[in-house]
Amino acid sequence: MVGKNCFAIASDRRLGVQLQTIATDFQRVFKIHDKLYIGLSGLATDAQTLYQRLVFRHKLYQLREERDMKPETFASLVSAMLYERRFGPYFCQPVIAGLGENDEPFICTMDCIGAKELAKDFVVSGTSSESLYGACESMYKPNMEPEELFETVSQALMASVDRDCLAGWGGHVFIVTPTEVQERVVKGRMD
Repeated sequence: MVGKNCFAIASDRRLGVQLQTIATDFQRVFKIHDKLYIGLSGLATDAQTLYQRLVFRHKLYQLREERDMKPETFASLVSAMLYERRFGPYFCQPVIAGLGENDEPFICTMDCIGAKELAKDFVVSGTSSESLYGACESMYKPNMEPEELFETVSQALMASVDRDCLAGWGGHVFIVTPTEVQERVVKGRMD
């Protein structure tokens, strides 16, 4: 979700195989650089493999260009990597969030073969996406400050994962501003 020169990216903490819970502290949001994060919902092994390959590609870009990748460029890279595996895809739905030039927030999501969906307010993915759309649409306001953005994202996440038996066990919320990154753990239902 986008705020005023900031963004928030959040995920739940449950890792499961169908209805069986495997772990309750699973990390789905990964840092690419200080102003760029990616959230990977879907199959855990594919998410970890895709993240490792993306870090590799970003490091090669840093060596060649001597700068960090812009969020728009990174989104195109992720889309191309997913599309080149379209016949045996990674079972992941990435959410990309970053601060671009002049600290303008950029968010997008894509399906498992790399079809991008750009937005100016919020994007969602994963098993709770239907209820997340409703919660985010009702709570979103433009130009929120970081603290208000944290409250909004946390309330939307908790409201939606409480309605989904395949998600939950709290959440990780990252608030990224031009000067700092705040990571907070939100406690939720543990059943």
